[in-house]
Amino acid sequence: MDDIDLLSASLRADAADLNAFAEALARRFEEALPRQTRVARARRGLLSREKLVREVALDVDGDRFCLRAEGGGVEATRARLSGGIALKTERLDVPVWIDELTQSLAREAERSADAQQALQRMLN
Repeated sequence: MDDIDLLSASLRADAADLNAFAEALARRFEEALPRQTRVARARRGLLSREKLVREVALDVDGDRFCLRAEGGGVEATRARLSGGIALKTERLDVPVWIDELTQSLAREAERSADAQQALQRMLN
């Protein structure tokens, strides 16, 4: 359980700057859980080569956790999945979203050695 608390605290620290949070979250999960993570990026401006994270979606423990960057803020949602289809989507405050995500990761890590290893990679 200490690992989950550490991950939650680390994600909360990243959340202080929402744009940096979205980018840090995308990098962490793309590396640790590439099959369960989808990241959408868009150019900062019309002529810019720099791309910013617009959306991070993670499928974990029967839920899809999505974070969308919108106009300097973020929208956090969790959707219940059935057969890969979102049945019910609810908006969450970012701190609640972080807690729900880390709890789902912990449940998945209890059942899967791959998820346990991914969790350890996120913490290192």
